[in-house]
Amino acid sequence: MRVPAERILIVLLGAIGDVVRGLPLANRLREGYPDAHIAWAVEPRAASVLTQHHALDEVLIFERGGGVWSFLAFLHRVQQEHFDLVLDLQRHAKSALVSFATRAPVRVGFHRRNAKELNWLANTHSIPPVDPRGWKLAQYLCFADFLELPPLAPRFELTLTAGEEARVTELLAPLRRPFAALFLGSTWESRVWFAERYAAVVDALDARGLDAVLVGGADVRAIADATVQQSERPPLDLTTRTTLRESYGVMARARVAVGPDSGPMHLAAAGGTPVVSLWGATTPARSAPFGSDDLVLVGRVPCAPCYLRRCPIGRQCMQDITPARVMAQVTRVLSATR
Repeated sequence: MRVPAERILIVLLGAIGDVVRGLPLANRLREGYPDAHIAWAVEPRAASVLTQHHALDEVLIFERGGGVWSFLAFLHRVQQEHFDLVLDLQRHAKSALVSFATRAPVRVGFHRRNAKELNWLANTHSIPPVDPRGWKLAQYLCFADFLELPPLAPRFELTLTAGEEARVTELLAPLRRPFAALFLGSTWESRVWFAERYAAVVDALDARGLDAVLVGGADVRAIADATVQQSERPPLDLTTRTTLRESYGVMARARVAVGPDSGPMHLAAAGGTPVVSLWGATTPARSAPFGSDDLVLVGRVPCAPCYLRRCPIGRQCMQDITPARVMAQVTRVLSATR
């Protein structure tokens, strides 16, 4: 269904990893609508991923902390933008309200089999049903197929400013060897690996001639501190020292990245870095990092994937992922990139 459009809105408000995986769709929209005004509605935590992206003309930020009145003001704002095509990638009630508020004549969302919270009622059109267990990046690209846009290989095309690149160079200046980036955190406690195992990986990397760099925010400070304390050769700890975009820049310069299912995992993949990803409560079938699906490590326990944010049995799935398993995958990467 080819839709003429001059003003297009992508609605994908939430998680960093989801927003990163939506970028190939934005690039394909730009190819298919080179003269259109393309905007993206997003919440603050992922907004910096979108700033200065060449496929976008505008980023509409919803400040969720303001409560109902803030949301109503945001709905009024999108209504005033006069969009004629809206793509709702979120499939929840909140995104449905944003889409409906635009009053766009064409509002495309997920099929009702895949949507939640009556989301489909706000749409004028829906893409065909998708496998709910399927790869999310491919699901987003189904919107481009629905619009009959020309084929385009998935591209992320995140770029940093000269100042951000200089900051990354400054942060990495203490290193004298190639390095691996270890991203430590995840929004789900059940997906987080263990400090003593990160420390073992740090020491194994050192034996292979690689430095280690820790990446993450304030939520991983305890894990980072414990990893540093338990490592024979302490890693470069950049946790809490980078913006989200700078962390992308750090990981883009790494030989390999290691960590759990998380937004940083997808950022590392977007930078073209091979990613050894660690899986327990969730499944790589749906969210494996782009280009590194052959490097996934899955906890081999009967209850996985459980999709519980907190594990009642001590994260046995993550315990099954040993430093030796991680280093076997790292060795594969290093052998292939010599």
